[in-house]
Amino acid sequence: MEVAHEDDADLTVLHVNLYQNGHPITRAELKRAVETEFGRLASARYVVRSGFLVEETILDEIAAEDADVVVIGHRQASRWKRLIGRLNRDPDIETFLKNRLDCTVITVGG
Repeated sequence: MEVAHEDDADLTVLHVNLYQNGHPITRAELKRAVETEFGRLASARYVVRSGFLVEETILDEIAAEDADVVVIGHRQASRWKRLIGRLNRDPDIETFLKNRLDCTVITVGG
């Protein structure tokens, strides 16, 4: 939220429903949960996608929206590092995503 505010940018809040979990949430539930925690967000777009892999679904959304900046939590970054480590000897998530998506990646939390 801070990055979007500082850059006067639109914010997309993405949730991935995993097919294998069987506990899907709706866009309205996502919006309600975020607004309960943080209040109403100006210029926010709430998106719910379904997929087998969180990482692949996030990459698809990033590419579809041609995102300039992507903010991911440290837990998600750790998962991506393991996945990329299987594909590449240097699991640097920021460089991997930047080279493939032409966007800035910010990891938060921890």
